[in-house]
Amino acid sequence: MKYPMKNSFLTALLVMFSFFKVNAQEVKAKEVVSPTVFEKQITAKKIQLIDVRTPKEYQEGTIFNAVNIDYLGDDFETTIKKLDKTQPVYIFCQSGKRSAGAAAKMQKEGFEVIELAGGYKAWKAEHD
Repeated sequence: MKYPMKNSFLTALLVMFSFFKVNAQEVKAKEVVSPTVFEKQITAKKIQLIDVRTPKEYQEGTIFNAVNIDYLGDDFETTIKKLDKTQPVYIFCQSGKRSAGAAAKMQKEGFEVIELAGGYKAWKAEHD
């Protein structure tokens, strides 16, 4: 072998790059906003408003005409894929924990996500 070091270097380089996953879809940023800012934005823009709480929680009250897509439901990932990726998605849950998980999944799918800080509890506290 004339070039054992060159072959070893190329092999090491190929192995190293095989560990990197190239994702063709860019992960979009997530924004967490206060109830006041959230309200201003959802009334001023063409948006998709998603309540990721359970159907029972949703029936007890929601924000404006939010669509219920249960984050804990078996069909969450399938259902969000039907949403329009060209429009921002505003999401909330009861306190902010589930919506954070939902936002992460939605970002990976290419959505621009705006999350309500403090969830529906924070919303209710400002609107009661």
